[in-house]
This record gives sequence, structure tokens and C-alpha cells, in this order.
Amino acid sequence: MTELWVTRTGTRRYTGRSDRGAEVLIGSAGDEGVFSPGELLKIALAACAGLSADFTLSRRLGDDFDATIRVSGEADRENEVYPRLDEVMELDLSEMDPAAAERLLTVVQKAVDKYCTVGRTLKAGAEVNLTIVPD
Repeated sequence: MTELWVTRTGTRRYTGRSDRGAEVLIGSAGDEGVFSPGELLKIALAACAGLSADFTLSRRLGDDFDATIRVSGEADRENEVYPRLDEVMELDLSEMDPAAAERLLTVVQKAVDKYCTVGRTLKAGAEVNLTIVPD
């Protein structure tokens, strides 16, 4: 299992890290050069959809296909939740006949529904536990 952690690097600034050497800068929404935690949640959802569909899409469109997955959703600041997140997967299917494109979209949707752990977790409403350990 990959070890993940964040370290405080300044006022309302953190760096997220993994034991595989990855880093991401985290801060307040609107600050330059950082992602907010909510933005990272949305990016994780979009990336999960892309990765879940990648095998199916590359098999049908070739290894060099282009895809962009946009994700949006406004926060309910009174309750501090995102009540709805919307994803849009943009694919160039212009080379496919309409029936084949429609079948591909159905298979892609099924792959995302089955394999996107982030989306499945959000839909299920995961239990979250915080333990605070003094030094």
C-alpha cells in the first residue's frame, strides 16, 4: 500500500507526498500555484474516470487517443460539502460510425461505473475517521 501524507509548509500551505516520490502543492482556493483540497477531490474523480476508461478507449481508438475529462461542482459553504459533481469526458469519435460510437460510449460508462474507485467511494459515502496523536 502506498504511504501518503501532507506536511505543513507555511500558513495554509501543505505539500502532499507519496512514498513513490510524488508531490502536490496544496493551499487555499484561489491561491496561485496550489490546488485546494476540493480541487484535488475533483481532479481525483476525473482522473479515476479516465484511467478506468483508458484500456477500453485505447483498444478502440488507438494508444494515442486524446481525452479531456472536465469536472465541476460548486461547494455548499453552509454545510461544507459538494452536493453534486459533474464530469464531462471529451473524446474525438469523428472517425467512428454513429452506432459504433454509441456502443463505445456505453462500454466506457460501464467501465467507469465498475472500476472508478473514487467515484464509487463518493457515491457510497465513505466513512472517514480522524485520529489526533500529540507528539
